[in-house]
Amino acid sequence: MDALISESDETTVPAMSPDTIYVSPLSLVQTTVADARVSHLVTLINGETLIDTPATIVKDRHLRLSMNDICEARDGLVVPCEDHVAELIRFTLDWDQQAPLLIHCWAGISRSTAGAFIALCALNPDTDEHALARSLRAGSPTASPNRRLVALADNVLSREGRMSAAVDHIGRGQLAEEGKVFSLPARHAA
Repeated sequence: MDALISESDETTVPAMSPDTIYVSPLSLVQTTVADARVSHLVTLINGETLIDTPATIVKDRHLRLSMNDICEARDGLVVPCEDHVAELIRFTLDWDQQAPLLIHCWAGISRSTAGAFIALCALNPDTDEHALARSLRAGSPTASPNRRLVALADNVLSREGRMSAAVDHIGRGQLAEEGKVFSLPARHAA
């Protein structure tokens, strides 16, 4: 079986089927794209740190969402908004699932894990939010999804607060400077 190798600590993540969502920190984007043969990339990071599209990914398969990892407006920073969430959902639903999708932010802990949870909820409209959140926690003990992104998606996806409640239930992840690469199956049983 192929394995994805994290350069920072030689942790292996088993390669999965093409309909897999990977989550990584910025420092492991290139490695993850290459090792997992990623076809679609989502960047959730501040405007000054937006990355170029890797050579192996077609430009229109790279969604760049410029935002800071905040939940309330602050001078000089970009708070996540409903447009960001709507673009992420549209991009996720357009993903053909013929090769993996990678979602990343700076540390692979907050914006990217919120993005992965939102993607799971969008792709699995009939699946319980708590089951999807538990899947996220099982994938990453450090996952601490950005609450604002989750709340906005809760509204856009008409989940009536259940996404936020599910993230509250799994609680804040373990403290870490950077998360490890992890993967989630895109489809879950309802």
